[in-house]
Amino acid sequence: MTVREEAAAAAGRVRWETAAVGRTARNAVRYSGPERDTMVQSLKAAGAAIAAWALVGWWLKAPQALLAPWTALALVDATVYRSLRSGLQQFAVILLGTLAAAAALSLTGENTLGSMALVLPPLVLIGTYRRLGTQGIYGATTALFVITYSSNDSSQIGNRLLETAVGAAIGIAVNALILPPVHLRSVRDQLQRLPRESADLLHAVAGGVREGWSQADAEGWHDRARRLETILSAVEEARRRSAESTRLNPARKLRRLETLQPPPAAEDRWSSVADHLRAITRTLVAVAGEDSPLTPPGEVFFARYADLADGLADLCTAEARELGALGKPGEDAGQEEETREETARQVREAYQGVAESFRGQSGTAAAVGGGLLVETRQLLSALAGEGSQGTE
Repeated sequence: MTVREEAAAAAGRVRWETAAVGRTARNAVRYSGPERDTMVQSLKAAGAAIAAWALVGWWLKAPQALLAPWTALALVDATVYRSLRSGLQQFAVILLGTLAAAAALSLTGENTLGSMALVLPPLVLIGTYRRLGTQGIYGATTALFVITYSSNDSSQIGNRLLETAVGAAIGIAVNALILPPVHLRSVRDQLQRLPRESADLLHAVAGGVREGWSQADAEGWHDRARRLETILSAVEEARRRSAESTRLNPARKLRRLETLQPPPAAEDRWSSVADHLRAITRTLVAVAGEDSPLTPPGEVFFARYADLADGLADLCTAEARELGALGKPGEDAGQEEETREETARQVREAYQGVAESFRGQSGTAAAVGGGLLVETRQLLSALAGEGSQGTE
């Protein structure tokens, strides 16, 4: 690639990343889903840290108040149960780190370097113990705080433990009592991201092949298709955490829980959709650029393919609406299904139009067009719920 092409590709990646951030921010404002849950949890964590500092640092004027907001910030976790578990883990490792640092200061005559050399290696090793989870590292960091800014005086050691306990209590209380995260990482909300992201991607592909696309555009589409795997992983994680999110959670009594969830087979189908989207965008990357050895099928083929991609995006949007209505009273499921079936019929007709324009192609243009048709037909089958079908 020339310097100009590399610059164009870099600019394309920056534009794509900026657009992705914008989509996430819009989703947080528009939809009650994982993006909004993440925003709420972030604000709660920040609020817990500020409250802990206000109590310990501003009101009580503790000499090392940093431990309180630091602990509170870390304990506003994905679920109330996880906050409680993490709180116990963190308090245990901080207690260990504090006592170990005090012992090291006593043995070395409060020599900072000698205390670090004595206490950090075993604490870092203990921090890797899997039962301590992500909290294990706090033993070593707490020892660093105590060794650097404290002494082995028993009153100071007690203050460190008190500050940690206050921060833990505030973090857990904020997570449990202020919008407790019952719906955080719910299966439905995570799964709904797949049709939304797929619809946005297909509309982008449609606009690109209709007006002409660059290699940077195609690489951006392919990157977006690959990132659908990240959402699939999030759906799997949501299923594992769905039961955990109601454990020890007062919101179980404060509001109705969603009991209807998409069946596990939905992930298999969307995994197939993601595979076909990656294959389609990979083909578009291969034919982009002036140096490509492949010949595109032609303007008529891509004009009709753009309409087909828009139709497939409409199918994705219809499924996103269905998932959003799952378990909600008053939703006309029959009308949604009828609308989706009509959209699928129109998309099949659009596919036949693309297949008609493919006839007469030869050489690498036939290979490119044939590859796009095969993958798109399988994508249509997955989106329309037709099961395994051959190409037409």
